[in-house]
Amino acid sequence: MPAKIPSHYPLDQEVNETESGYASASSSEASLPEVVFTKAHLQFLNRQLQFLEPQDVLRWCITTLPNLYQTTAFGLTGLAITDMLSKLNVPRPQVVDLIFLDTLHHFKETLALVDRVRQRYPNLNVHVYKPLGAETEEEFAQKYGERLWEANDERYDWLAKVEPAQRAYRELKVDAVLTGRRRSQGGKRGDLDVLEIDEAGLIKVNPLANWSFDQVRQYIKDNNVPYNELLDKGYKSVGDYHSTKPVKEGEDERSGRWQGQAKTECGIHNPRSKYAQFLAEMERKRQEEALAQALENVQVTAADA
Repeated sequence: MPAKIPSHYPLDQEVNETESGYASASSSEASLPEVVFTKAHLQFLNRQLQFLEPQDVLRWCITTLPNLYQTTAFGLTGLAITDMLSKLNVPRPQVVDLIFLDTLHHFKETLALVDRVRQRYPNLNVHVYKPLGAETEEEFAQKYGERLWEANDERYDWLAKVEPAQRAYRELKVDAVLTGRRRSQGGKRGDLDVLEIDEAGLIKVNPLANWSFDQVRQYIKDNNVPYNELLDKGYKSVGDYHSTKPVKEGEDERSGRWQGQAKTECGIHNPRSKYAQFLAEMERKRQEEALAQALENVQVTAADA
């Protein structure tokens, strides 16, 4: 079947059929034509795109894909993409806006970098999305619980990253995103294609999929691109402060993320089925607790009578 890209995304709640960081692909209100790729066409495009330089992939994206955004946590690869975009001479002027998920648990160095990037690229528009109902780490803890990433890491990922991503895609009517994922980062990214379509119908483009960490770092150096100061302190991949550590020489680039845990992704790039199971389990527990409470109330009432 063809893979379809919806013109916009409907509202999704935390405990419904939504399964990942991307909203449902269906919409009865869609009025714009859908972007359609057959499986054969997608394979053909990947065969062509994998031999192009990242700048050429980006030029193709800008002139081909509607409602294109860059999702970024301001890692090295994302910064290289941002710099490349700023230097493209494309047939029609278009600045690709950024989407930044502020989990409220970033390092202070990461937040300082966001300001430096804004200063370096004044024409850049950064859309910041935070967890619902919270503007600070303290508010997040009060609303959802202290150290939630330890008590329930799946729920933390949903609240801090997945739901805000859904909201961003829905509100901005996103059809396609540029990501900073690369094959050399290892784990589930080892067989990454340049062009993907997730189960919700979102186009995801990985322009630097073929590049190594050293290639990205050299680009940053050669072009004097601002970067996270933590990279000079042994970090290679920087996420939340509570789940990111420096890496040793020779270790995988993302080995400093979620050390001691089986996970390698925060949920935004995980299969939808994982979150379907997670949300269904949450709803099942809620219903069981409600039923148990109702039975207890009945027993108390009967005893009083």
